[in-house]
Amino acid sequence: MKISTKGRYGLRIMLDIAANGGDKPRMVADICRAQGLSAKYAGRLIIKLREAGIIASVRGARGGYKLRRNPKNISLLEIIEAMEGDINIVDCVNCPKKCSMSKNCPARTIWCNLNKKIRDNFESVSLQDVVNMNSGAFDYCI
Repeated sequence: MKISTKGRYGLRIMLDIAANGGDKPRMVADICRAQGLSAKYAGRLIIKLREAGIIASVRGARGGYKLRRNPKNISLLEIIEAMEGDINIVDCVNCPKKCSMSKNCPARTIWCNLNKKIRDNFESVSLQDVVNMNSGAFDYCI
């Protein structure tokens, strides 16, 4: 499993919004300038985050994007899956139809257990935890 640029930049966008007053709108231009992203690419990522219900758009001169919930209630798993789709280290974990051996596979239990641990780890870390990590207020290695 590898987190793509979409996943990494999606998290950076979320961190930028959260660190800059998540309940107040943050303009796309400000996010792009702070994160070194092109407006076109950031726009595509923001659409995915908005469709996932994690951020909301605010229209008007002082509009932009804000968090829909408290950053303590937004998990890393939710952000990554909004950008990447379901986290699966191998296809048979959530879609056994893709593997003819899935019912009799001696390794499937290992893949399922490992996948669960990865998902649980991402689920246990909130957006607020990551904001705190970057502010030095939280000493934790994911």
